[in-house]
Amino acid sequence: MQTSTFAVPAEAAPRAGLSILILAIAGFIILTTEFLILGLLPTLARDLNISIPLAGQLVTLFAFTVMIFGPLLTAKLAHLPRKKLFVFVLLVFVASNALAALAPNIWVLALARFIAALFLPVFWSTASETAGQLAGPGNAGKAVAQVYMGISAAFVFGIPLGTLAADAFGWRGSFWLLAGAALLIALLIQLVMPNMPAAPKQAHGESQTQILKQPRFLAHVLLSTLAFTAMFIAYTYLADTLERLAGIPSKEVGWWLMGFGAVGMLGNHLGGRMVDRNPLLAMVLFLLMLAAGMLAAVPAAGHTVWLIIALTAWGVAHTALFPICQVRVMQAGAKAQALAASMNISAANAGIGLGAILGGLGIRHLGLQSLGVMAAVVAAAAVAVALLMMRRRG
Repeated sequence: MQTSTFAVPAEAAPRAGLSILILAIAGFIILTTEFLILGLLPTLARDLNISIPLAGQLVTLFAFTVMIFGPLLTAKLAHLPRKKLFVFVLLVFVASNALAALAPNIWVLALARFIAALFLPVFWSTASETAGQLAGPGNAGKAVAQVYMGISAAFVFGIPLGTLAADAFGWRGSFWLLAGAALLIALLIQLVMPNMPAAPKQAHGESQTQILKQPRFLAHVLLSTLAFTAMFIAYTYLADTLERLAGIPSKEVGWWLMGFGAVGMLGNHLGGRMVDRNPLLAMVLFLLMLAAGMLAAVPAAGHTVWLIIALTAWGVAHTALFPICQVRVMQAGAKAQALAASMNISAANAGIGLGAILGGLGIRHLGLQSLGVMAAVVAAAAVAVALLMMRRRG
């Protein structure tokens, strides 16, 4: 993966590792803000006197706001100095989480979620680019994977801990905790992170959108959409699969999900190391592992040991694909990395939404046990696209 086209200050090097760590923690807070609500829906619905399906539309609102507005806002803000931009984004999350905590009804809560969703892709795209700059040539993939460790940590700890906090302090308390954490990280970025230069003028605005006219770049975006669709056809309903097909008691499902995310930490590490060498080959290998794990999970449901093996393969591949997709698309759009990264985030959210819809239709018409096959078919389509791209590159 190429780093940015502008120079990184020499004084940034001694603090590079700490800065990347802080960006990872910021990512943890920001992604937890997006997905925390999944664990709060029942309590939130009761408190606001609305149905759970209506409350669930807050998830849809967030995902599609990211998908639609992410690339545009990223292109508009790409010229801003990174340190100032990160502090601003985190302060937006302070305000949006505080507004969510104070929301008297679903409409104010929806506004709070909409505001946060606007700036989530701005953070992820620019944080990925900045991590690559700080790490230097040859280490960008590992640096992005370190930032993406915040994603894994949010899946493993953020959502369960937020739900526990809601049990202790109420759902509003969870949002207050996120607001406080975002404020703390904003202060740390202001104090610790070196001043990073803005992208040069030719790298933002209308010039950035030139990558949208490149067929190969668009193929990379399509590949991310297919990958995330495959991932979330089955992952969206993993808890239901564990409870209904594997017979896991409902009170233990959360621990299984935490284990799924924990093994994903290994996938995050492996994906970050492999993507610098050959992004498309890494996609093929982990998509095949993903398909194998998802296919094996249902027949292994009645056998604990085999189920653990299937879920391990699935979890490693699932989490590895996050940094692989991000680095791969950023590499394809090297002349406008921030916009490219934001396009990948939009593609990922499109896949998340499509996966949830297709998985729901599969359950309704074919049964829960069909999801592994459906997801594997989409993963196979993604493999075919990746192989075709490798062949045409050669």
